[in-house]
Amino acid sequence: MSDKSKPKSTKPSPLDQLKAAKSKDSSDDEPKLSGAEGVKLNSNFLRGTIAEELADDSAGFSSDNGMLLKHHGSYQQDDRDRRAEAKKAGVPGGKYFSFMVRTAIPGGRITSDQFLEHLKLGQTLGDGTLRLTTRQGIQLHGVLKSNLKAAIRRINEVQLTTLAACGDVRRNLMCNPAPYKNDPVYDKLQELAEDLAAELKPNTTAYHEIWLTDSETGEKTNVAPASETKTKDTEPLYGKTYLPRKFKLGVALPGDNSADVYSQDVGFLAVCEDFDIVGYNVLVGGGFGVTPSASKTYAAIAMPMAFIPVSDTNTPAIDVAKAVLKVQRDFGNRSDRKTARLKYLVRNWGLEKFTKKVEEYLGHDLQAPRPMEVIDYNDALGWNEQGDGRWFYGLFIENGRIKDAGDVNLMTALTEICKTMAPPMRITPHQNLIFCDLSDDDRERLEGILVHHGVVLTDDISTTRRWSMACPALPMCGLAVTESERMLPTIMDEMERELTSLGLGDEVFTTRMTGCPNGCSRPYNADIGLVGKTKGKYTIFLGGRRQGDRLNWVFKDLVPEDEVVSTLLPVFRQFRDDRQTNETFGDFCHRLGKDALAT
Repeated sequence: MSDKSKPKSTKPSPLDQLKAAKSKDSSDDEPKLSGAEGVKLNSNFLRGTIAEELADDSAGFSSDNGMLLKHHGSYQQDDRDRRAEAKKAGVPGGKYFSFMVRTAIPGGRITSDQFLEHLKLGQTLGDGTLRLTTRQGIQLHGVLKSNLKAAIRRINEVQLTTLAACGDVRRNLMCNPAPYKNDPVYDKLQELAEDLAAELKPNTTAYHEIWLTDSETGEKTNVAPASETKTKDTEPLYGKTYLPRKFKLGVALPGDNSADVYSQDVGFLAVCEDFDIVGYNVLVGGGFGVTPSASKTYAAIAMPMAFIPVSDTNTPAIDVAKAVLKVQRDFGNRSDRKTARLKYLVRNWGLEKFTKKVEEYLGHDLQAPRPMEVIDYNDALGWNEQGDGRWFYGLFIENGRIKDAGDVNLMTALTEICKTMAPPMRITPHQNLIFCDLSDDDRERLEGILVHHGVVLTDDISTTRRWSMACPALPMCGLAVTESERMLPTIMDEMERELTSLGLGDEVFTTRMTGCPNGCSRPYNADIGLVGKTKGKYTIFLGGRRQGDRLNWVFKDLVPEDEVVSTLLPVFRQFRDDRQTNETFGDFCHRLGKDALAT
């Protein structure tokens, strides 16, 4: 980034100030805090100097403000496909900077008007596309710095927010998206997701001051630098330095783990009796981020910590969530961000010690978790009865990318549906879209709009492709080492052909690909995980399962992208020939193990 993008100051850096403040009380053996902790501490509740840099004419933000910006729901990125072009053109910093803006949508529930505004933003302020995320949110890509405030403001004008969609705070709450009506279980799951999102949100007013005040005429937002502002902000839940790392939560059912609760820092798995929720098993310590060069990092499945009964309110669940968050806030690793997630604290302490600390923060003991296992995952695609005489339709959207390209004009089709039919909508954890409250007459009308614009209907999508998903990866993600979203469709084309020829075309199993080991598309509990390892090569993981409650394991490392399917083909054949009755592909691989599978 050019020097012009960085605030000029002779003051010590935030980390230097933090170290100086702690040096009198710290021993030489005490772990040093990471630089991010100093930035947050000195940010005046996430303000930093974002407002000042937002008003200058540079293309990007300084690294400190870029880190703070994540808490406001945006990542600074650059187009890695164009780096050589940018360098040749003499672009400051040698990069074409832009921003990803992420909207947090608890449980993926969104109105047509809200969705339509995002479609407009993608076309006018973004790169012409929209992306549905694996956490049921929406991402705009390619937003220029000069348009960043307008994009965030317009999202808020339709009663949504980007606050805490990223950063060291609770992330978007995930929940089963199927809109079954008059069903107290699904209604209560969505209610809990929304209540948790509201109760665990950051308290800072910096977001409103920076993005939602003043006109959009280009004048500077009226926010003083962090060093000069005497703010009255308080963060009773988070404190001045917020959390050591991201904090993910999800709510689900044993019969429908579409929210993938075992992948979350905290999961609530509903316990039902007589078709109603009587309580939740609370799961703790899930998380999939891995750094291959650091053996201390690993993917982890959440473990059952306790059962909490609920009655007319969600207060018990909210109280437990807050207690777990506070324990992570006070005891999570703030010196090494690679091992700062809750999963490391839970395993370093042991579940018993961790549970006792949560009880201490709660002020009472917790019940032991009830015996339970997940048994299914409902992707909610195709036509389904809602239970109130109406229908919902789940549309498959490959890897969540909404765009107009060639003969497939998905963005135009969705725009027409939002304008003319205006159905309530849900975003699914598999990056798909559900249209709700449809009448019998609406069914033909909806399909007609989609077909007219070249959109393939869900029933015409192969089972193989239906259960696949990928993260964005290249060209915008700075962490990606391989392709993902742009590569998986090609791999699925080949996999479809081979499975069909083997008579396995109707087999249900998850295939998830990421461009790096951070695992944004949750590859580590899938039947097949494809994880970018180095340029053009992937690690193949096998043995997870669709229900999401089991980690997979490395089958083969450093597989070239054009050899992924051929590497899997002997395993598919062995599965066809040696499977047990009704055994799934993931269960087959898990039962045999790596040594017994074809090589």
